[in-house]
Amino acid sequence: MKIAVMGAGGVGGYFGGRLAQAGHEVSFVARGKHLEALKAKGLSLKSPLGDATIKVKASANPAELGDAEVVLFAVKLWDTESAAEAIRPLVAKGGVVIPFQNGVESIARIGKVLGPERVLGGAAIISGRIAEPGVIVQVGKMARLRFGPTLPAQQKVAEQFRDACQQSKIDVELTNDIERVLWEKFVALVALSATTTVARQPIGVVRADPDLRWLLETVMRETWALGRKRGVKLADDFVAQMMKFADGLPAEMRASMAADLEAGGKLEVPWLSGTVARMAREAGLEAPANRAAFAALKPYIDGKA
Repeated sequence: MKIAVMGAGGVGGYFGGRLAQAGHEVSFVARGKHLEALKAKGLSLKSPLGDATIKVKASANPAELGDAEVVLFAVKLWDTESAAEAIRPLVAKGGVVIPFQNGVESIARIGKVLGPERVLGGAAIISGRIAEPGVIVQVGKMARLRFGPTLPAQQKVAEQFRDACQQSKIDVELTNDIERVLWEKFVALVALSATTTVARQPIGVVRADPDLRWLLETVMRETWALGRKRGVKLADDFVAQMMKFADGLPAEMRASMAADLEAGGKLEVPWLSGTVARMAREAGLEAPANRAAFAALKPYIDGKA
């Protein structure tokens, strides 16, 4: 299958690498020293599920990579619209985009640029990062893709991509309720991002401290309540399930936003706790824990050296 990866970081780099390792025609859009390393030495995966080094095709310019059947879209949320415009040549012959980003608004945002018929929905569950140019390191063994069509006409290509993932030994689920899947991830991710970033500590510290554990659960419950208010079919005991999930995570795991803060990079918090606070206000709900997390991180949104 012809696959392009827009954003070759912890998500795009890992899953794109596994697809390339299995023999699929995968190309990567990257930049800077990461791009130079991909061209010179290939893509290296360091993972409890198996290390690999794969020769890959990469460019800073999507137009140089030809067309793709599927674009695995994994850029940071602040780059969504500009990156969607940049990949227009990749989908010009009918390809589709599957965003594996954080947040719950990517389908609509990309759809406004490329058209809703071009966009499926997706959720990636993995803790990975660029350890050095050309090298993706995975923390823990959790590496799963969940995705699904937003329109009936997308079902065939969704099934083809599922098959490609299965051939690549990727844990994958094709769902017919992608909105629920996105909100399930959102409930957990917003809480993990807010707490590990505000505390500047990994999940092991957060879940062991009574006050930070309270914050973790409260942020989850506010986000869960918002999803239910919006008609998303989240289970009654979903917060309890996610707290149990958090208890099983590697103690050293932290959200990518926490790593971005430490590195002085930009933060995705406007589309995480900030979005929960905004949507809750619009729905007539209160989300004080999310609002407080957003407020505490606002000075760092644009990065700080």
